[in-house]
Amino acid sequence: MNQTALLNGDFFYDLSVVAQNEGLLKRAVKYIKRLAKEQKADPSLMTEEEFFAKLDRAEEQFQRGEGIRFTDREQMNAWLNSL
Repeated sequence: MNQTALLNGDFFYDLSVVAQNEGLLKRAVKYIKRLAKEQKADPSLMTEEEFFAKLDRAEEQFQRGEGIRFTDREQMNAWLNSL
């Protein structure tokens, strides 16, 4: 049995327990709505097609010599810390 099926089983079992208590059920619904809203609002989420298009653009920029290059780890860390 795969991990998703196990998680689904656990989720629905726990949901049946929560569903018997109105207070818990209201809290669960509120939390699930918040999770769903965050999922939609996450700007880092992209389709597989968008991801590979972004990689293609980055490779083209690299081929043109654009971008930032580092000669050592300290230089890279200094740049990352400046963000």
